[in-house]
Amino acid sequence: MAQFRFKALSSSGETIEGVMEAANAEEVVAKLQDAGNIPIKAVPADQAEGKGLSALFKRSAMGQTQVMQFTQQLATLLGAGQALDRALQILLDLPESAQARKIIEQIRESVRGGAPLSQALEQQHGVFSRLYINMVRAGEVGGSLDDTLRRLADYLERSKALRESVINAMIYPSILILMVVGALGLLMGYVVPQFLPLFEDMGAELPMLTEVILAMGTGLREYWWMLLLVIGVIAYLLQRMFSEPDRRLRFDAWLLQRGLLGTLFGKLDTARLARTLGTLVHNGVPLLAALSIARNVLGNSALAESVSEASEEVKRGGGLSIALARSKRFPRLALQMIAVGEESGELDTMLTKVADTFDLEVKNTVDRLLAALVPVITVLMAAAVAVIMMAILIPIFELTNAVG
Repeated sequence: MAQFRFKALSSSGETIEGVMEAANAEEVVAKLQDAGNIPIKAVPADQAEGKGLSALFKRSAMGQTQVMQFTQQLATLLGAGQALDRALQILLDLPESAQARKIIEQIRESVRGGAPLSQALEQQHGVFSRLYINMVRAGEVGGSLDDTLRRLADYLERSKALRESVINAMIYPSILILMVVGALGLLMGYVVPQFLPLFEDMGAELPMLTEVILAMGTGLREYWWMLLLVIGVIAYLLQRMFSEPDRRLRFDAWLLQRGLLGTLFGKLDTARLARTLGTLVHNGVPLLAALSIARNVLGNSALAESVSEASEEVKRGGGLSIALARSKRFPRLALQMIAVGEESGELDTMLTKVADTFDLEVKNTVDRLLAALVPVITVLMAAAVAVIMMAILIPIFELTNAVG
């Protein structure tokens, strides 16, 4: 017998952690399920948690795209009537990555050994998320694994599409900003200092603007390394500051109140929460357990705290829309739609509609912001270059006029 560290969700949605003595991890999972809990993790007690630099640079054996493709292909094969063992055998030949093939092979061997798919996925620590495993487990209990996998694949695809649309939209502005910073750095650090000997030979009194620009250019050329050091120190201090939960919570709460930017981030996380909750609830996961899982997909810790507080109220018998409304952090439209879903008994359907609505709003808002950002950057760069050129040309024109 060995000691295993476990983590699970109770029927009331509470997180349970501890150590259990068992022959293997499968026995731990079985005992937790017999007690009416939803297993999340069961690993040997002496297994390292994966902290430090090795965890920071460790890459997942299956990327998000590979997980999505695996889910889509498995759902298709099961829907076509293939047995789970046979479907996994077919999928074993599809991935190009040797690591991905190894993971699928391990899953297949666990299934052949009598383990349910959810347990086999759970044994691949860190590859499949809590949401993924719990949805598969709910599909197994409900006898609709293929339908569950199709919905899960749709969820992963929509999440990936939204993320990639934002990233793709940011590529051009990011390149433009880098080019602007590089051009201004070259102009200030190399071109501007070339005029310093000329102005010293002239012996004329320079305008204040010219003196400031020359001082900035000379300073940048001589002390550029100090500027990089300062930027690095500031980045490190900010990272340390935001790694502290209390400070991160205060910053995230402040960010939500910052007009357009706060509204954008609020809608983005609202869409994530609604889609995750809707998918879990539709597949039979209890609402309290779904809330506990869904809060982990939120990027804003203040909204995650609000979901935790709402979960406590739901546990006492309150409605989800009322519980979420108490924090005054979620969009009113989303709360009204959730209330309609609760009243009609179609909460999962309405949550999916909330996610679709706010996904579209986020995409449109990002498109408008980026459309405005490009000309703004262009104008600012033109203005900066104009100021630098004026600082250089004004003394030259004054000298020319004096000689004339």
